[in-house]
Amino acid sequence: MIHVVLCDDHAMIRRGIRDTLSEHVDMKVTGESGSYAELKDVLRDSPCDVLVLDLNLPGRGGLEVLASIQDSHPNIRVLIVSMFSEDQYAIRSLKAGAYGYLNKAGNPDELVGAVRSVAQGRRYVTPSVSEMLVEQLSNPNAETLHSRLSERELQTLLKIASGKRLADIAEELMLSPKTVSVYRARLLEKLGLSNNAELAVYAIRNELV
Repeated sequence: MIHVVLCDDHAMIRRGIRDTLSEHVDMKVTGESGSYAELKDVLRDSPCDVLVLDLNLPGRGGLEVLASIQDSHPNIRVLIVSMFSEDQYAIRSLKAGAYGYLNKAGNPDELVGAVRSVAQGRRYVTPSVSEMLVEQLSNPNAETLHSRLSERELQTLLKIASGKRLADIAEELMLSPKTVSVYRARLLEKLGLSNNAELAVYAIRNELV
């Protein structure tokens, strides 16, 4: 039996994943959480072989949660299931220690196969992620500027490119407006840009939004 814990701040998404996995006799969802604070309590009380983790959590980001889980529960294997496209976060997540990465828009059968693979200790990547990995190996100098951004910086870039104000971004990420302004300044410096409009153009050209 594969024991699965879900961590996503949207209850409807959790229900969809739970219903999909519950159709299979070799899997059981043993716990659910909507934030890292809740997840810590769930993992303390529930068996878990595979953690299905969203990246866009309130407060602490998904990759930060991934790092914490690796420290506190090294035997748990993490499968990232996110709304972010594979171009944005797949390789970043795998490098951070995730066993697999799926987009929420994917086929439910793909999720089932991914959970089984991860539970067996095998990495799970889609064909498009495999292609990106091969491209990086064959052309290591092709690394993009945004691949060097921190998770918070990338989150800030995506939200600015989506037209959100710094105050709104701060509220969504549970950060102070001053902290978000610092992330924005770092973005402009690292990407060699001057303003929010240029950030938006960069994100569109690189298919980040």
